[in-house]
Amino acid sequence: MFRLWGRIWKNNHMLKDTVICDDRQDTRTHKVFHCLEQICYELDLGNPIWLDTTVRDFKKHSKARFYQDNFIEEIDFDYLEIQVIEED
Repeated sequence: MFRLWGRIWKNNHMLKDTVICDDRQDTRTHKVFHCLEQICYELDLGNPIWLDTTVRDFKKHSKARFYQDNFIEEIDFDYLEIQVIEED
């Protein structure tokens, strides 16, 4: 089972969160992209763009933050944070 936790933060307060589970037989990268797409759908957000710093942080910590620079449209929060909480 692969689980990804998505949280929206503003002023150091978590506004919304959701956990997406993915038990398909697929690569880790595909699972991350699929779960992130589902998180954005549930939180009513556009899909963010993966910048080099975002990719580097995710590879190092299994956690990434998507700021205004990662989104095409204007966002009304500080950042979207994703974190892998379970991998098999």
